Amino acid sequence: MVINILSAMCEKPEALNFVLPGLVAGTVGALVSPGGSGKSAAALQIGAQVSGGPNLMGIESSLGKAAYFPGEDPEIAVRHRLFALGEHCSESQRMEMQSNYYIEPLDAYTVNILTDDWANYFLKAAKGRKLLMIDTLRISHQLDENDSGAMSQVVGAMKKISSVTGCSIIFLHHTSKSSALNDQGAEQQASRGSSVLVDNIRWQGYMKNMSEADAKEFGVEDSQRRYFVQFGVSKQNYGAPFEPVWLRKVSCSDPDVVGGYTLQKAVLEHSKKGGRL
Repeated sequence: MVINILSAMCEKPEALNFVLPGLVAGTVGALVSPGGSGKSAAALQIGAQVSGGPNLMGIESSLGKAAYFPGEDPEIAVRHRLFALGEHCSESQRMEMQSNYYIEPLDAYTVNILTDDWANYFLKAAKGRKLLMIDTLRISHQLDENDSGAMSQVVGAMKKISSVTGCSIIFLHHTSKSSALNDQGAEQQASRGSSVLVDNIRWQGYMKNMSEADAKEFGVEDSQRRYFVQFGVSKQNYGAPFEPVWLRKVSCSDPDVVGGYTLQKAVLEHSKKGGRL
């Protein structure tokens, strides 16, 4: 659609529709982190929150229907996480999620979003939804992630779906090894592979593990710091800057659900004396 410049300058536009802080509806974003930091658990909870579930992470979101496609974890692992999340849900929240949240593991499939069948599959899933998450980018294509041309095609396919449906798409992705080792997970270019995976999207969230320096700053014992991760936004094209939040991994109260935990907002205070939490 051609923009009428005169009307655009004189008529106040409608407000931007944010799904998450900085993430505008109908755009593509990424959530990057090292393996094992909890991005899959975070994605599950974000989808649950958008769908009417509890806000345990302290991150604002809009409400609507959501879809989550885990492609690396087996169904049983997802069930463990859902069971742990269920401990913090009211009956009405559970019913809202049952109606508004679609979860389908894709670990048994060879997915390729560049084929008509899979593009139509995700297009159908995105229609009428506020948010769709693919876990991880690696499972959505069969190309070289270091190839800028190839990654332009993959991101382009997601952008087309978002544009047509108005549904935001977040793909989960890993940080590079150097970024993880040097505690640079909060940097825009921490994402593994071609720079296109950052440059061609409008939003990038990140999760990084608590470093030794972080633990000292907040007085967290070294044996406990593996339970803490930081969630932040390293790239956003719209909205006010987002202040990073610290999250704590809280295990399910049922000892038999060993794979289930929730991410909950942690209250940490700076400790000049290096005290203990």
